[in-house]
Amino acid sequence: MAGEDGDVSNAISGGVFFQQVIQGRDITVVLPPTVVPAISGLPSPSPTFTGRDAHVEELLHELALREEQQGVPMAPQPSRIMVAGLAGVGKTELVVQVAARALHKPDWFPGGVLFVDLFGYDAERRLSPERALDGFLRALGIPSEHIPSGLQERQRLYRSVLAAFVEQGRRILVVIDNASSAVQAAPLLPTDGKTAVLITSRHTLDIDARLHDLNVLDTDASIALLHQALLQARGPTETRVQDAPEAAAAIANLCAGLPLALRIAAALLADTPTRPLTSLAQALQTEHSRLDRLRREDRAVRAAFDLSHQHLSDASARLFRLYPLNAGPDLSTESAAALANVDDFTAEEILQDLNRAHLIETSGSTWGRWRMHDLVRLYATDHLQQESREEQVSARSRLLERYRTLAAAASSHLAPDSGGPPSPLFADREKALEWLENERANLVATVTTVTTVTTANETGTAATAASLAFSLAGFFEQRRYFADWTTVTATALAILQQAGDHQRTGRAMVNLGIAQRELRQFDAAVVLLQTAADAFAEAGDRRARAMALDALGVVRREMQQYGESIDTHTEAAAIFQDVQDLRGQARALNNLGSTWGEMHQPGEAIPILRQALSIMRATGDHRREAVALGNLGAALRKTGQFEQAIALYGEAITRLRDTHDRHGEALALNNRGTALQHVQRFSEAIKDHHQAADIFQKAQDPHRLAKALGSLASACSGDEQHSAAAEISAQAVEIQRQLVQTNSAVNTPELAHTLCLAAWVRRNGQHDLATSLTMAEESVAIYRGLGAATSPVLKDHLRMALGIQADILGLLGRHQQDEAIRRKNLPPDRSA
Repeated sequence: MAGEDGDVSNAISGGVFFQQVIQGRDITVVLPPTVVPAISGLPSPSPTFTGRDAHVEELLHELALREEQQGVPMAPQPSRIMVAGLAGVGKTELVVQVAARALHKPDWFPGGVLFVDLFGYDAERRLSPERALDGFLRALGIPSEHIPSGLQERQRLYRSVLAAFVEQGRRILVVIDNASSAVQAAPLLPTDGKTAVLITSRHTLDIDARLHDLNVLDTDASIALLHQALLQARGPTETRVQDAPEAAAAIANLCAGLPLALRIAAALLADTPTRPLTSLAQALQTEHSRLDRLRREDRAVRAAFDLSHQHLSDASARLFRLYPLNAGPDLSTESAAALANVDDFTAEEILQDLNRAHLIETSGSTWGRWRMHDLVRLYATDHLQQESREEQVSARSRLLERYRTLAAAASSHLAPDSGGPPSPLFADREKALEWLENERANLVATVTTVTTVTTANETGTAATAASLAFSLAGFFEQRRYFADWTTVTATALAILQQAGDHQRTGRAMVNLGIAQRELRQFDAAVVLLQTAADAFAEAGDRRARAMALDALGVVRREMQQYGESIDTHTEAAAIFQDVQDLRGQARALNNLGSTWGEMHQPGEAIPILRQALSIMRATGDHRREAVALGNLGAALRKTGQFEQAIALYGEAITRLRDTHDRHGEALALNNRGTALQHVQRFSEAIKDHHQAADIFQKAQDPHRLAKALGSLASACSGDEQHSAAAEISAQAVEIQRQLVQTNSAVNTPELAHTLCLAAWVRRNGQHDLATSLTMAEESVAIYRGLGAATSPVLKDHLRMALGIQADILGLLGRHQQDEAIRRKNLPPDRSA
């Protein structure tokens, strides 16, 4: 009942009174007017704390006092918040920073803060719940002689004292650091629903708490932490991070954003103020010794990981060790099952255990993919040696065979001329592409780690790696991943050459030549394709020779070597016809017709393209049929048959969309836009060119993006959007200048053409004629420097540039005349 002065009291039989607490079978706490508990054990916040502002604000928001506003209840306030994450990621520092700031908030925690480090992952220092409660009760002012000995009794007393503090308006914040299990942490959790608790753990504990996952720092925050730690240690004269930003970024990346590693790196640098950052960056570069170098006195990244690793079950530890055998950046559940030789459900359970231990984490937004922090991966690689050589070989082989089988199955959905029905392992083309996209980085890394026949033979993966490279060719070509295609095929080529597999060596050369052609590395592509064609001729494989020649002809056309291109495609088409390969013949004819079209001889091109189109329709090659439709449309456009060309482009676009060929669709859209300009349907043309430019930009194809922007500028000019035309054409010129820097011989003619177009759209709108003249003059100079007199195509382009230059000069002369007349206050003479 209530006493005269308002204190709460109760009479309990069998209880023992001491100062402010009564203990019995039931407990009532009576607090005196003033209690000064010794709850100042919170560690000092580090002055070097950065990159966590969003996390601090989120946690403070969850700790903030909330009240009903205008009778509307606020969202429930979490009383338990758990911060979980990898060892060394900065969980303790985060909650200490949050607790320190929360204590300065008026009326949030007037009772103070209780802090305990449970050392949950250190077997020698691990704190039992009984000992932790003993410390908490002493801090709360309970005399030692009145602290019960049993866990349950201490737990009841502790929770009652905290509830009494809440009742008296002296709410306390409890910080439980480094808990390894729910068994260790649960007895320390208040149950009054109002006392707030911050808990940290390397595991996701089942304690009914609001979970807050803490990840590593990004590069900028990592560099800032490195700089702050050095400043703290060495004072304001410390400038090494500012003086060597590239080396600082390298250290940040080698530490992979892990605050513990960054603080150790800073301490190593602070030990010797004359040591340059480049020295430490070089020391950390070597993977096998990086973890050993990230240690100083009693702090070490490896030791922190050891404490997490020793808590794993046997099954989890085994998969953890095997994980680095996957060369790529992440791992699917099914691939993990192949590594561990278990079923998918078992693998998922093990992976979730590792995820709860924060030794792996989910990758991306798709469920079922997992990734490992870079430093943890190095740690796991060290432990891989615990597995026998035979088990490592078997696990790697199982994984590679899985990749090979599924890549071949997916490829069967992409290639219309694969020679068989699509594999039932994928429901449709979309599912096959989805798998290839998800596994792309893993597939590339898997092939490229098999670098020599010796290594490959040791693991039994040579043939498998080469087969995987061939299966990926169609995917890389259709999605335009030419850098990946080059990397994978070059590895396969090296393996096959050393193995003496001449047939597949030639195939690899053709694939590599096509990839390098798309990267506009024309000289290298010519060497590869010609070598392959000669090798196939010597081996008597005429069909393979025709394939190499057809690819070579396309390179010759891109190099504007039109005569050689026509001869090569003609020979390829004849061979395909002799060996009764209709699809190959149609491809070669289509390429031949396209070359004639680029030579501005549509009369030669049109019948050849019609023949190619007829064969493609008969054989059901819809993707290449779309390409032939586009080429025929281009030829008809050059003869002035614009409406027919527009119709063909529309049919091609539909086919390309049906086959999900976005890049081909962009080419057709851009060409249709050009045809639409000829019939002055400028608004439709602008729409087509816009779509094409967007696709090329997303595909990271700057060469064709520049062309699409040039066409868009032309359409805007025709629509009298002169300012927009000038701005867009300037973007196209800038892209072409950048391309010239990467490959001058190949891209300089394109720069000249784009400059000419940019000059024309400015002249057309009489917009900045001085700049327009400069562009036209530069275009003329480039064409002359390229030897336009000896090339019919370049000669036509030079003639056009000279015409625009002369026109601009005329306009400038008239403007100057008008200005002179205006100054004399005379009416201008327009008779000229």
